[in-house]
Amino acid sequence: MNESMKPKVGEYAPYYGKYIDKIINEDISKLLLNQVEEIRKFYEEMGEEKSNQAYAEGKWTAKEVLNHIADTDRVMTFRALCFSRGETSPLPGFDQDIYVSNARANDIPLMNLLEDFEMQRYALVSMLKTLPIASYTKTGIASNHEVSVRALFYIMAGHVFHHLEVLKERY
Repeated sequence: MNESMKPKVGEYAPYYGKYIDKIINEDISKLLLNQVEEIRKFYEEMGEEKSNQAYAEGKWTAKEVLNHIADTDRVMTFRALCFSRGETSPLPGFDQDIYVSNARANDIPLMNLLEDFEMQRYALVSMLKTLPIASYTKTGIASNHEVSVRALFYIMAGHVFHHLEVLKERY
């Protein structure tokens, strides 16, 4: 995927524009993998103890944020698979707060969460590399909005940038 593969406005819900706009002239496959190292470095410097803390009452801990990123990658990857294969049934949304609550990320060692994110990203990039180019522009309905396969990949990359910005600023 290159710049010409960047999704156009209308291929995703307006809400996701803030994520997609963060990706400028980048090879999306390389970017998705480079984010693994960026996340790993950030969390290893933070450490186990601090990653169990939230920056404010009622906010997620850093571990919960990491688990949320991996969960979001999984959901978006599933959507990309479905739409790339021609699925026509609408796919449901997901309530991120319920996912975070039920994941119990604070009970999981940080290194396990990092490995989980890394493995998810390797699977994601493997899928991206094996998709026919024609499938990148296929669309489907998820969370009551039309979205293209290529938009889903950009959303995942921008989502990590968004959370890294918050993590670096507040944790």
